[in-house]
Amino acid sequence: MRHLFLCLFASVSVFAASAQSPTTRFTTTGRIIRQAPALDQLLAPDAEIEIVAAGIGHAEGPVWVSDSSMLLFTDAPTRTVYRWQATGGLSKFLEHTGYSGRMPYGKEPGSNGLALDGRGNLLICDHGDRRLASLPLAGKFGKRTLTDNFQGKRYNSPNDVVLNPTTRHIYFTDPPYGLPQQAQDASRELPTGTVYRLAPDGKITQEISDLTTANGLAFSPDNRTLYVSQSDSLKPVIMAYDVRPNGQLGKGRVFFDMSKLARPRYKEMPDGLKTDRNGNVWASGFGGVVVLSAQGQHLGTIDTGEVVTNCAFGDDGRTLYIASGSFLCRVKTLVQGF
Repeated sequence: MRHLFLCLFASVSVFAASAQSPTTRFTTTGRIIRQAPALDQLLAPDAEIEIVAAGIGHAEGPVWVSDSSMLLFTDAPTRTVYRWQATGGLSKFLEHTGYSGRMPYGKEPGSNGLALDGRGNLLICDHGDRRLASLPLAGKFGKRTLTDNFQGKRYNSPNDVVLNPTTRHIYFTDPPYGLPQQAQDASRELPTGTVYRLAPDGKITQEISDLTTANGLAFSPDNRTLYVSQSDSLKPVIMAYDVRPNGQLGKGRVFFDMSKLARPRYKEMPDGLKTDRNGNVWASGFGGVVVLSAQGQHLGTIDTGEVVTNCAFGDDGRTLYIASGSFLCRVKTLVQGF
């Protein structure tokens, strides 16, 4: 049962949580389903799912910026990147982002996945502009394009992005979800199931080409394995790929088949995912955030009551922020995120 809290979300406005203090109490929602005793080492028995912001169009791509104590996340339908801070609540960080054209462009024209490059820049997947971009988090400089094509053909709509800090190679997925007609769009020029790699020297390579709709990305703590989620209702799996010293990916293997789980909500698919320092995988998918051991065992599910698109560890690394439809949620963890 949801609990009333001190600062109600008046009119479900995206700014309803703007005046907060360290003692602010939030409404709770959903439930934590425990499948294996090992989950008790990751989530305390009394852990609750809190709603820290509401009224968002379609929350996606959360990333924690530690030097500013803020969470950034996107809302592709409204072309907005939001900032959430414990002391300031929700505010707009970047507007009119993701699509710079004049004409209407699909249902999700804005930015999607976000990541940090370790050098003070925010990596941004822009749907409408069909590119991977970079934005300095300090200074007055605007976004610049890192790549917008592969061998002269435009990307579909870059969706998720991750940096390997060991090799400094950037990997990103390119499903068709940002195109006006998605996979059937007449302007589509490239396959839809690809993972690309951007090397430090600027060279682009196609690392994966045999997935139907590659989506979320995350590295294992040792950066030697790349997890890739496939948002395909016929084959909803999370794949694992060995990362070679030169950045190339080895042959993939199924890490977890999400079709084994019940699918309680329409449009639920494997989506964004993150790992913790112990190697557990926290994957958006059927029923919420599906928590998997490093060996691929289903430990439990964080069910927010809504479709979950992505998640990110924040604060001191022991808070999992969850992008869940119109909500931004969080849950305290006993393990530190990677």
